Amino acid sequence: MANSLQHIKDYLRPQLEAMNDIITTTLRSDSALTNEIVANYLKTKGKQLRPIMVLLVGRYCGGINQRVLEGGAAVEMLHNASLIHDDVIDQARERRGLATINSVWDNHVAVLVGDFFVTGALQCAVRTGDSRILEDLAGMGRDLSLGEINQADIARHHIIDEATYMSIISAKTASLFECCAAVGGHAVDANPDELERLKRFARLLGICFQIKDDTFDYYNDPVIGKPTGNDLREGKVTLPLIYALHQTSQPECAAMCELVKQDTLDANQIEQLVEYAKRAGGIDYAYETMRKLKAQADELLDSDNEVTPMLAEIFDYIIDRNM
Repeated sequence: MANSLQHIKDYLRPQLEAMNDIITTTLRSDSALTNEIVANYLKTKGKQLRPIMVLLVGRYCGGINQRVLEGGAAVEMLHNASLIHDDVIDQARERRGLATINSVWDNHVAVLVGDFFVTGALQCAVRTGDSRILEDLAGMGRDLSLGEINQADIARHHIIDEATYMSIISAKTASLFECCAAVGGHAVDANPDELERLKRFARLLGICFQIKDDTFDYYNDPVIGKPTGNDLREGKVTLPLIYALHQTSQPECAAMCELVKQDTLDANQIEQLVEYAKRAGGIDYAYETMRKLKAQADELLDSDNEVTPMLAEIFDYIIDRNM
């Protein structure tokens, strides 16, 4: 499935290169230190799933113009700003195989560089000349922030149910994917009904992305680079364990429900919860949920549109990815 993403990148190569040139130019400044940090950060582009969504939706709805490219650049810079700030919060030492900004410099510099990426995104949004795109980005930023805050509050109060989980990931992750569809569609003045379907598709895609991301927490894989049980260490209970904790026919269920309510968990307790989630079918349930989301999403796409197969491929890639 990694090849499917590369296939899409090849299809969009000229537009992705133009978009990345916009990012590089927008983030150029008179500050030698800022230029050095930004250049090092941009050496690795990551998967660029979110700007790819902007470009694909633009093409789906008519074609990729300069406003689509500026919108894609804005989304990518906002996403990178959130990653830079996340690295500060998580005290992360590496991202994409390179040292994080906060580990090379310090938290103060990293936060300011993240803010600089935000201002670059706003510049790109302004250059589109479309207030709807500014509204899309502002609404997404609000949803993302509130989603993270609510997740922290829910973890503190040990609220564990699937509806709450879905609400949280819809805000903190799916809102960004939906924003990508909105930006791409507004940049080409898409038909409103068609754009609404694409936004729903993108929201389902974003929910699926986060569910898959959360399954990584149940396996110690050096490729992923995320320690097993990291979410539980931070008080986050994700879909596999939520499902397992509601399987009352499991003999361990009651004990696990009591264990997960503790304010702090040691390594052994985290391992118990992780293994219980797997034994009780939590991982299988997560994959079943992702497949249902994809089935719903497929129904929203026009089978005659040349971009439809690529949007479907992205969904498959997200479900099958290993990092």
